Amino acid sequence: MKAVELFSGCGGLALGAAQAGFEHLAVIEFDSHACETIRENQRRDYPLVKDWPLHEMDVRRFDYAPLTGRVDLLCAGLPCQPFSFGGKAKAHRDSRDMFSEVVRAARELRPKAILIENVKGLLRSSFKSYFDYLLLALASPGLARTGREGWRKHFETLRCREDDGVGDDLKYDVHVHTINAADYGVPQWRDRVLIVAFRSDLGVKWEPPAPTHGLDELLWDQWQSGTYWSRHGLVRSKRGLMSHRLKQRLAIVRQLDELRSSRLPWRTVRDALSDLPKPTRGDDGVRNHRLRAGARSYVGHQGSLPDEPAKTLKAGAHGVPGGENSLALGRGKLRYFTIRECARLQTFPDDYVITGPWTRAMRQIGNAVPVLLARVITERIHAHLSKVSARGEVIEFSAAHPKRRAV
Repeated sequence: MKAVELFSGCGGLALGAAQAGFEHLAVIEFDSHACETIRENQRRDYPLVKDWPLHEMDVRRFDYAPLTGRVDLLCAGLPCQPFSFGGKAKAHRDSRDMFSEVVRAARELRPKAILIENVKGLLRSSFKSYFDYLLLALASPGLARTGREGWRKHFETLRCREDDGVGDDLKYDVHVHTINAADYGVPQWRDRVLIVAFRSDLGVKWEPPAPTHGLDELLWDQWQSGTYWSRHGLVRSKRGLMSHRLKQRLAIVRQLDELRSSRLPWRTVRDALSDLPKPTRGDDGVRNHRLRAGARSYVGHQGSLPDEPAKTLKAGAHGVPGGENSLALGRGKLRYFTIRECARLQTFPDDYVITGPWTRAMRQIGNAVPVLLARVITERIHAHLSKVSARGEVIEFSAAHPKRRAV
């Protein structure tokens, strides 16, 4: 199956989709440092990445015409700054709001499926009207804005067309999910919004993947069975080293006689990093694993605890965030995660190289979609599209109307 990736960054979402079986027809990214990371891995003949057609350019200038009708999945890890809780939250007033470009790509490519990833701040109440508009625009991408038509006017137009039952032949069934990457084996507490859409004519009955990992399972492993500490060759740590939100849940878990669950425990920082050597300022033979001095905590921004999933790694608008991208060492001390450690927390393979100066490399990783999460979601999309193919027909789209033919 074929895919096109918008706003690829250093390749987290695209790599996960490639692992799920998608072949990329175009990978588009504006940032030169992120593009250099992809190119460096291509020069190293990194599997799945080496043949990506990489386009370093503004997505607004990309011509989709040569790819129309050939794309199964359109992916977009949209810039999150317009909607992030840590940003200015200007939404449509922010020049980095690129939702309209995803709609344009959908209109011109007519993909079978669309996957969009963004921050949970997208769902805040102050954005509700705009978010409702975005979903409706994605559901009917063929009904494009005209001239200088504002989004509110276009919203009215789309709603009127929907109420009247009048629309373009190109329609999508749109689904919105809030997920925590930790629930799928990523060693990081990372709340995100996923928008998954399938072309309506395909008749896909979408079911998102069920979580595979759980918080209760981690707490049980640590504080009831003790197998977590045995696995790491440690005695039980003090409960005081737990964050407040996990302490609250532990009180409930301790009341259970047994834990009936098929889920695996959440993966922690210790799980992810235990086999890496202790970082130094010299060369220890592990790429991207040098110690960086200067980490500090401040109110509301302390380091990640070793025996929990890491806090959400962030890109940082002005350098690298101290509290979020660092490891708590106890007694008020902390240190920055190395680039390689952050890459692991985002589930990049160890042989995938992150290039650029330290701040740029950390920004690439903070902006990335965890590779494992991307693979889990796109595997599910791949499975649903495979069922469509197995029904014995494909859908051909012309500029006017779709036509069905037997495979």
